[in-house]
Amino acid sequence: MAEVVFDPAERLWLLTTATTSYALRLDESDAPRHVFWGPALTVEQAAAIRTPVLSKISAVDGTTDEELVVEGSARFDAPSLSVRFPDGTRAFEWKYLDHTIDEGHLAIRFADRHYPLEVALHYRVGADTDVIERWTTLRHTGADEPITLLRTDSASWFLPYRAGYELTHTVGGWSNEFQLQRTPLTYGETVFTSRRGTSSHQANPWLFVRNGDEVWSGALAWSGSWRITVRHTPSGQTSFSGGFGHEGVSWRLNTGEEWETPVFAGLYATDGVEATARRWHVYVRNHVLPHADETRPVIYNSWEATEFDVNETNQKGLAARAAAMGCELFVMDDGWFGARTSDTAGLGDWEVNRDRFPGGLDPLIAEVHRLGMRFGLWVEPEMVNPDSDLYRQHPDWVLHMPNRTRTTLRNQLVLNFARTDVAEWAHKWLDQLAGRHEIDFLKWDMNRAFSEAGWPGEADQDRLWIDHVRHVYAIIDRLRADHPNLRVEACSGGGGRIDLGMLARTDQAWVSDNTDALDRIRIQHGYSTLYPARTMSAWVTDSPNQLTGRVIPLAFRFHVAMAGVLGIGGNLLNWTPEELTEATTLLKQYKEIRHVVQHGSQYQLAAGPVTGVQYTLGNEVVVLLWRPVVNFGKPPLPVRLKALDPSARYRTGAGECCGAVLLHHGLEPSLPTGDYASTMIHLTKINPS
Repeated sequence: MAEVVFDPAERLWLLTTATTSYALRLDESDAPRHVFWGPALTVEQAAAIRTPVLSKISAVDGTTDEELVVEGSARFDAPSLSVRFPDGTRAFEWKYLDHTIDEGHLAIRFADRHYPLEVALHYRVGADTDVIERWTTLRHTGADEPITLLRTDSASWFLPYRAGYELTHTVGGWSNEFQLQRTPLTYGETVFTSRRGTSSHQANPWLFVRNGDEVWSGALAWSGSWRITVRHTPSGQTSFSGGFGHEGVSWRLNTGEEWETPVFAGLYATDGVEATARRWHVYVRNHVLPHADETRPVIYNSWEATEFDVNETNQKGLAARAAAMGCELFVMDDGWFGARTSDTAGLGDWEVNRDRFPGGLDPLIAEVHRLGMRFGLWVEPEMVNPDSDLYRQHPDWVLHMPNRTRTTLRNQLVLNFARTDVAEWAHKWLDQLAGRHEIDFLKWDMNRAFSEAGWPGEADQDRLWIDHVRHVYAIIDRLRADHPNLRVEACSGGGGRIDLGMLARTDQAWVSDNTDALDRIRIQHGYSTLYPARTMSAWVTDSPNQLTGRVIPLAFRFHVAMAGVLGIGGNLLNWTPEELTEATTLLKQYKEIRHVVQHGSQYQLAAGPVTGVQYTLGNEVVVLLWRPVVNFGKPPLPVRLKALDPSARYRTGAGECCGAVLLHHGLEPSLPTGDYASTMIHLTKINPS
């Protein structure tokens, strides 16, 4: 059940999700005050929470529990809404206007008591989820000069007064994204942010706050710079707020213009962090992804095999090996266009290199399709090399500032997609590329952060931080609408731009440029704390690994990659017949279980040095186990499985097992001797209770 109810006598709204409630009310000054976020309540029960705990705290602290913390009066928290009116006034004073309720969408409209600014707080609940989506809109209702927006968060979320909160989030960098961190929540303000123009490798825009088994979590649907601030005071108040943008930027709100923030989704659960992760997985599959019912194909990507040295001959050779192995989608990576023989030139000149592909792309595409695979291409539309025809023709198209050096990273500059002419240019060539050729898949990359983020001659230059992302969204949305069979993978030098905003218009994400199987275990664990396996591209590449030099058996590499959307990225032309045979067998095994991996519920497993994941869908269970090292020659411990029927029996390739034994004693894995041992076990429930 999902509904929104308004109690006019109490001026209170109650949002009800599948199993939770969220309540807010207007105080005597019309400010929207938080009341409750937790287990299900009735309207009468929510109304009984009449005296906010905050009112018992000394006003000297200057804290607030407003649904969107505004600047002004005796408020000293970091504001979620900060504006400057033309006369210099910065405070906002709430005046309630009205509200609407439309099929689970609540919009509460306010105005400033003196200035021509309307603010609407939006809430949306769905029937099959406990996730609450929140965002804010602002509208300039006057005929005056522009209003300056200094900070416009999507929402502020308040937690109960409890001691001993724990914070879960991710940190990282290039090649070590999604490193999971769990720390006690300390007093003060904890800020997570990206100032890079992308959601970033260094942090991801979500967090969990846990107290016992209760978890309050939030995730921002935005693919540019962002900020989330967690507040925890000695008086016991705990909250977090977030939205797009970072410090030091501002935007103009012109007369008649409306400004809309991205969704900041929140979820309350009572069954711990791992179960909260599964609830987010269901939400992403059912409410975010464009084709959640699809099962993703096995990819072969040519990058690590050939890098920039691509041509029709070597790509056809790789395609033949990939098809024989059982791959279903062949993706040609960087190097197929312009003067792109290295990363120093050609980026931006999106015409096929005729020296490498004399007949254009069509002969290769036709061969890939003849082999029974779909065809995909790597693109990086937002970037340009200074050594390119595009840059020589349009040096003003990049982000730049007068009298400042244009910083190159990876020998490239960032095109200003906030400019409509640049965005239209990008859409045109992408549309033509997809329309002229039978292209089934695009790997959309973005390999560097913003720098010198200026737009000379534009009155509102900081808008580029927002409009760049909005135009990227619009281009992908238009391409998908005009080419409904096209599928897209999000990539940004690995996992530098993965978030709910990008996943709403792509089908999967490239999680990291690090394909080392041992490192990938940690990366994939952190990633799956919010995002489902259905979105997680994971490749098997060569050994020794190009990045780490680590030598890892082929089966271990496969078993790690099987935990998501399996791909192959090694140079198959150099694989031995024995490796190709083993890989073909393992790939076939993945196809037998991938519907469970990609659409099932995920559980984390651990027993001593053995870790793994379990996926459950209907009567099927898939277990992937990894033991990187053997400690003192000890045999593996039993691994206790989860979420099984204790009264049922389960069939495996080795026989039958009792559900109660698997739950309470554990599965005794048969692992190869030595380091880097792994296995995949497929269980089927044979006598459902």
